[in-house]
Amino acid sequence: MSLESYAQLIQEQLGESWLPRIYRERILKLRTRSYQFESAKPATRVEIQHTLLGVELKVGRKRLLCPDLATARYLSVFARLGCKAVAVPYDITKISHLADELESSWYRMFLLVEQEVRSESTRFKARLRGLLIAKIRAEVEEAGAGTRVPEFRQTTKQQTK
Repeated sequence: MSLESYAQLIQEQLGESWLPRIYRERILKLRTRSYQFESAKPATRVEIQHTLLGVELKVGRKRLLCPDLATARYLSVFARLGCKAVAVPYDITKISHLADELESSWYRMFLLVEQEVRSESTRFKARLRGLLIAKIRAEVEEAGAGTRVPEFRQTTKQQTK
């Protein structure tokens, strides 16, 4: 079986929990704002750090201040992918659940790689992981990062008697 067919198989097994699908169907349907990563490289080390100033997402040598842990977890998935820009839900109550789904999809993908290509070499597994990450990054970037500033609807109707 070829590298591409294994990647397709894993994508099919993930189904509804394929990361770009979650992004397109669950995140981009919400009111969002775009977030730009300054140095986006997929091989960069990503860490969430708790400091006296709050929660920071450390991407390589850059430190990005995050309003809360849920946002840091959410952004860490896209930082690991090496995305340049992503949509972040404006409603902070939804970010934690979406971060759970994205992280779950991320780790499940790697478990499926280990399970499906158990008999293959370490190098083959690394190439398959790289292909999947590139595919996810391309699909997320194709979907877009939403608008820079969220849309605010000014339709407030007052009842008159």
